[in-house]
Amino acid sequence: MEETAITLLEFSRRIGALMRSPQLQRCWIVAEAVDVTVRGGHCYLELVQKNATTNVVEAKVRAVIWANVYSRLRVAFEKATGQPLQSGMKVMVEVSANFHEQYGLSLIVSNINPTYTLGDMARQRLEIVNRLKREGIIDLNKRLPWCVAPQRIAIVSADSAAGYGDFIDQLHRNPYGLKFYTKLFSAYMQGVNTVPSVLAALRRIEQLQATFDCVVVIRGGGATAELNVFDNYELAAALARFPLPTIVGIGHDRDYTVLDEVASVRVKTPTAAAEFLIDKGQKALARLDDISQTIADITNQMLVDSRRQLDYIANTIPLAVKQIMTVSKANLSNYARSIPLCAKSRIDSSDKDLQLYLVRTRQAVEAVMNRERHRLEVFSTQVDLLSPRQVLRRGYSLVMCHGKFVTNASQLKPGDTIVTHFASGKASSNIIEIKE
Repeated sequence: MEETAITLLEFSRRIGALMRSPQLQRCWIVAEAVDVTVRGGHCYLELVQKNATTNVVEAKVRAVIWANVYSRLRVAFEKATGQPLQSGMKVMVEVSANFHEQYGLSLIVSNINPTYTLGDMARQRLEIVNRLKREGIIDLNKRLPWCVAPQRIAIVSADSAAGYGDFIDQLHRNPYGLKFYTKLFSAYMQGVNTVPSVLAALRRIEQLQATFDCVVVIRGGGATAELNVFDNYELAAALARFPLPTIVGIGHDRDYTVLDEVASVRVKTPTAAAEFLIDKGQKALARLDDISQTIADITNQMLVDSRRQLDYIANTIPLAVKQIMTVSKANLSNYARSIPLCAKSRIDSSDKDLQLYLVRTRQAVEAVMNRERHRLEVFSTQVDLLSPRQVLRRGYSLVMCHGKFVTNASQLKPGDTIVTHFASGKASSNIIEIKE
């Protein structure tokens, strides 16, 4: 067994010889690029394949694009896709297997098919749109009301971009003399920093939302592939939920990004965004002109009607005064004739009433006197019945001592002189003995 054993180096060289088989050279494969780094002009990465359901890595191998090849492929790839080769991209690459005695298995990349990556980007865009629809936020910004004439504009763009300059020039040099107040929130509009910088600009605008009427996100023309950076879920969701109406003007009319799906208004270019705002302002101005003209017409008509009414009144007043005076004179004559008759009638009626009142008064007085006379007779009878003299006539007597009536023997003492009153006369007596 020892005689048939070979060294590890020999075994590795045999593996290397197998790797040089035509079946393992210049093969096109599809995978996801991860851990993409560039050092010394060479591009190092790993190619992985994940399970579509569990997202678990099922295969992984190291790969390298040598500097002389990478310099050529990088330009072609970025021109086609608008983005550099970076982690997370789905790629179709031409590779050759290579096995090094010290570094093991790796793949040497000799070509990249950017069309495959573009197709995957389109798929990702569709997935983002469907996710926004499922979450029910894709139309939120479209439902926000626009003010009649938006004039306070927050702009998200690169400060040195030609599209931004075109927008500002178009907006402020409008033929209607409309005034707009603009504020730029600078952001990267291409490359890997686009998404975080645009999100940061939107956050700054949201803090000042009461200051603005709307937000404009603009970027000038360029390669269609360069706009793929705007096919980002976080960016689209932030724009969909934004509390101010948004206008997106990115690229040309043929270009399309996910931001176009969520924006309140989608225009084809930055200048078209300016034209949209100018058009709203011009329509508001036209409505104001129409209202002003309507007010002027109504005022003129009211003045004409008022003049006619005044003329009519001026012509009618003399006739009305004459008619009123004639009627008043006739009424006065009637009053003059009717006053003596009315006075005599009132006097006669009053005389009759007075005679009636006199009769009723006499009758009432006699009735009261008779009633009071009867009461006096009753009271007199009662007084007579209750009179002390009447009591004395019935055989009773009254005893007084020292000018006071005596009602109890205890009021007297021996030697007192009492006076006894009878119905007829009185008698004096001396008290000899008292018995109680």
